[in-house]
Amino acid sequence: MKFITCAAAALLSVMTVSGAEKTTVINVKPVKGDATVTLQKAIDRAAKMKGRAVEIKLAPGVYNISRTKATPRLYFVSNTTTVQENPDNTKHVGLLMRGISNLTIDGGGAKIITHGEMTPWAIDSCSNVTLRNFTIDAADPSVPEMTVTAQDMTSMTARVHPRSKYEIRDGKLYWQGEGWEFTDGIAQIYSPTDSTTLRTDSPIEFSQSVEEIEPGLVKFTFKRKMPDVTGMTYQMRHSFRTEVAGLICNSSDVTLESLNLQFMGNFGIVAQMSNNVTYRKLRCAPDAESGRTCTGFADFLQVSGCGGHVAIEDCYFAGSHDDPINVHGTHLRIVGHEGANKLKVRFMHGQTRGFRAFFAGDSVAIVDSRSLQRRNIAVLKDARLISDFEMELTLDRDVPAELLKLKDAVVENITWSPSVNISRCYFTLTPTRGILITTWRPVVIEDCTFFRCPMSSVLIADDARSWYESGPAHNVVIKDNRFIDCVSPVILVAPEASVNDGPVHENISIRNNTFENTGRFKPSNPSAEIRARLVKNLEVKGNTVIAPSRGATLKVNTESCSPVTIE
Repeated sequence: MKFITCAAAALLSVMTVSGAEKTTVINVKPVKGDATVTLQKAIDRAAKMKGRAVEIKLAPGVYNISRTKATPRLYFVSNTTTVQENPDNTKHVGLLMRGISNLTIDGGGAKIITHGEMTPWAIDSCSNVTLRNFTIDAADPSVPEMTVTAQDMTSMTARVHPRSKYEIRDGKLYWQGEGWEFTDGIAQIYSPTDSTTLRTDSPIEFSQSVEEIEPGLVKFTFKRKMPDVTGMTYQMRHSFRTEVAGLICNSSDVTLESLNLQFMGNFGIVAQMSNNVTYRKLRCAPDAESGRTCTGFADFLQVSGCGGHVAIEDCYFAGSHDDPINVHGTHLRIVGHEGANKLKVRFMHGQTRGFRAFFAGDSVAIVDSRSLQRRNIAVLKDARLISDFEMELTLDRDVPAELLKLKDAVVENITWSPSVNISRCYFTLTPTRGILITTWRPVVIEDCTFFRCPMSSVLIADDARSWYESGPAHNVVIKDNRFIDCVSPVILVAPEASVNDGPVHENISIRNNTFENTGRFKPSNPSAEIRARLVKNLEVKGNTVIAPSRGATLKVNTESCSPVTIE
């Protein structure tokens, strides 16, 4: 990235606004070149206000931020990379907010463009922080795209998107950005005809050779026959979630509002071990004038081990490579004990480790990983992170001997589990689900639209043997939503319990939703299905199925659920 340098200090101005409580306003103007240092200076100035209300106001314009000027900081983030994939968890943070209270950054419609794989912003150990009214995009999106213009039995010609850079070496195509490169990787295909994106084989992986016909137009010769995807667009990426699109950790009362997220590289926005997080009027979609089809490298919003209340309101989610919303906790396995009240527990999934998942004063449950039943509840007197993989927990009471003998028992943090409201959101162009949610506090999903989700639009899981994402759902209302051409089971309640020792989830109400089959999307099934297992008190009431053909019904399939009310 070539930048013209200029003095940053002159671009900041400070004024104080009088009122019942004075707010200090820091005005920032665009710079020619790299604005990373300028923006960070504004944040550092706000940090010196020691908790007084501060608003950083960006003048309209473009602000470039870069990995090379970013703040390197070690963060272990849930659901990102294994130690084999990424031994160094240093994140390269463009805008680092740490230990700040009462801060608002108002973009005023400004656009922030990232250069290189990086974490555009992080909110760490902060309270009452709001980010609003700006756009984030990438100069070098790490999901390159190319559209197939012609194809036959053994070859394919594709037009590479102008913002996707590549190099052909020894007959193989390598995607490139500022400081990164990959080949092969993971592929997804966008169909403008069906308005869907689905996972598919990588054309690079199965190519015998690649040649450039002209700049931006490449021809692949294949080892085997590939599916005909003429007119469709390949979205391609590597699999390493080394950075995130934004990080909220160890913070409280954080609001993201009216943000236009045109590209979210490496992973989505992760809220981790934080209280009271609000996402309002987020638009996750490519720039309409760019011709791009992909917005996100993986999930859009990952909420891991949070508390208080999580609100996701009036958001638009289009073009992800994984679940737009995933809310969960983390089960840690008991791997040792000292006496009857001191436990050694371990992060089990390779992509999650290294952060404090428990704190002194938290309430915890010992859970049988096979049945997912809570067997014992205690309060932590102490919680220490003793390595990147293990914590030591001291409980306020002894654990019964029979529980310590349980094979693969895990510990669930009951305290760090939020209530959740997801309302008036739109989900489209995802290869997976719309919402994956596991929390025992009240959940409401209402007035949302799900368009052509190829997996269950809403999944309520809970597991302690695969992803180790906790916990049970105790009060869920799914109401007044619209599901259009979505794959069945449209709503799936599927705790990963291998032993039936009683219900895992309870009090789930699915009511007044519309399941619509337009008849314009194949494969087409006029009926819709709700499937649930191991639920106490399941209610399915007042739902409607709309389809062009007769005989469309809502099928409710249950296993070990009681009582079940269907009306």
